[in-house]
Amino acid sequence: MAYAQIRTSNVHPVERAASVIGGGLLAFAGLRKRSVGGGVMAATGAEMLRRGLTGKCYLYQALGMRTAATGQGEKTTSVPYELGVRVSESITIDQPRAAVYAFWRELTNLPKFMKHLKSVENRGGNRSHWVVEGPAGVDVEWDAEIVSEVQNKRIAWRSLEGSSVDSAGSVRFRAAKRGSATVVEVNLQYNPPAGAVGAWVAKILGSDPHREIRADLGSLKNHLEASGTPELAHMGD
Repeated sequence: MAYAQIRTSNVHPVERAASVIGGGLLAFAGLRKRSVGGGVMAATGAEMLRRGLTGKCYLYQALGMRTAATGQGEKTTSVPYELGVRVSESITIDQPRAAVYAFWRELTNLPKFMKHLKSVENRGGNRSHWVVEGPAGVDVEWDAEIVSEVQNKRIAWRSLEGSSVDSAGSVRFRAAKRGSATVVEVNLQYNPPAGAVGAWVAKILGSDPHREIRADLGSLKNHLEASGTPELAHMGD
């Protein structure tokens, strides 16, 4: 896969150091194994070394985020690269890109297709308050903000510092090759906390978080492609 060039460092110095140390150890262990599995370990370690030495992370670039400070007030992701779970899924929806983007950008629409999401409240300044139905009927809540946005193309977000659930991600919208359909691609990174809340987050995402995200995207597709969907009635190309 070809990647666009990253012009500046987007990885925090602490993460860079961890990548160099961890990558070096992993690459060394992989080379000693002299097997297919060892080769995978060595390749993974080499990529971690590259990331640590250059300070440039392709995943952060895809999410439209960074952990390295810029000195210009640019927002950073709240989830360290080496921690948590990373998920990438996509789906094609038979609706114009502008309409799909506008539906997602109105964050209060998200609970309509995200199974475990109870509500999203807009709080101004690109910030929002998220509520999911947690364990024993107790809601789990956190605040998030949109950190990068290109109209009709991309929305990127992260949870705010101190939130009960650390997450960051982006959703991209691009025209499909056929007709007026839209390809929606979601990249998500999350780090479930320890304790009861963390156990619950792991439970609702199951052993296969890709499947859960895929199911939510399938619900989005069904919702937007349903005949007479009112939310899309006033949205043009």
